[in-house]
Amino acid sequence: MDIDYRIALVLAPVVIAASWAVFNIGAAALRQIQGFLDREA
Repeated sequence: MDIDYRIALVLAPVVIAASWAVFNIGAAALRQIQGFLDREA
């Protein structure tokens, strides 16, 4: 069973970009939620 590395080569930039976007959006969402909770208290 041979692994085709072309699939990984094509998917790697997509996975990196998606994880970077999730990381940035997640950080912004956490700041927004924390600000909302601080304003409520």
